[in-house]
Amino acid sequence: MYSSKPAYVLGFHGLDEEIGKKVLNSELTLRHSQNSYDWLGHGVYFWESSPERAYQFAEQSIQRRESTIKKPFVIGAIIDLGICLDLLDQKWLDFLREAYDQLILGLNEAGKELPTNAAFGENDFDFKKRELDCAVIRYAVELAETEQNIKFDSVRAAFWEGEELYPQAGFKTHNHIQLSIINPDCIKGIFLPRQKTNN
Repeated sequence: MYSSKPAYVLGFHGLDEEIGKKVLNSELTLRHSQNSYDWLGHGVYFWESSPERAYQFAEQSIQRRESTIKKPFVIGAIIDLGICLDLLDQKWLDFLREAYDQLILGLNEAGKELPTNAAFGENDFDFKKRELDCAVIRYAVELAETEQNIKFDSVRAAFWEGEELYPQAGFKTHNHIQLSIINPDCIKGIFLPRQKTNN
């Protein structure tokens, strides 16, 4: 009853400038990420209310071998989260735990192993290769649809990422709220973020 979010949110997506301009001109659409390690399952990813973090992500992506980003760029989106698997809501945290338990049972019966979250390299202390989380969220989305007739449009979660912001801080340098949009109809509009004026 309370899973539908009543307002729009602004999301920001970091990508290559050439691709971003084609998306803005409706020549291309944003694609679902389908990686086995995606933090929130498969969907179109946005940083909620943070164009700076989206740009930082795009800038850092250039260093990865498989990256298609040549020049970092950010586009904004007006998003209706619709029916949201919101992992800032206790109800859905509890549901995700139940999905995990059921996933383990199913994998055990099939003789398959549970994926794990792992580091991408020796300096990855955030375990960014989230194959376990991706599998559990994807299973939870399927479970909700088959057992409760709930079809999620989006997934939302907060992440504490990076180094301590200052000594003994409870905050980290890359804290953020991330959105994974499953239903592309939830993306109501795409825009070029304005630069702040000094007026």
